[in-house]
Amino acid sequence: MTVKEFLNNLPNRVEPEALTGKESLFHFEIAGDEGGEYTVKIANNKIEVSDGLIGEAKCTVRAKAKNFLKVINGETKAMTAVMMGKVKISNLSEMMEFAKYLGF
Repeated sequence: MTVKEFLNNLPNRVEPEALTGKESLFHFEIAGDEGGEYTVKIANNKIEVSDGLIGEAKCTVRAKAKNFLKVINGETKAMTAVMMGKVKISNLSEMMEFAKYLGF
């Protein structure tokens, strides 16, 4: 699975009812051949994924594609990757609140 496939599949992985009253905006800046820049918006009981960095993010996630893929494929625990500096998160409390909706 690529980073793009993972992020584009997020709307299908979360029930709209679970997002009631939830709102946030995330930027994913993933470096490398399988990376890219993406915006994930959580609002109005849905998740929308867009290419590029759109709007002002409450949280930005930065990583090399190989490290990000290890986290989403379950090869590395997300918290371990963060503590080792392999994945950088600008607003850890925002990520903690929305991690389960983002597949972490």
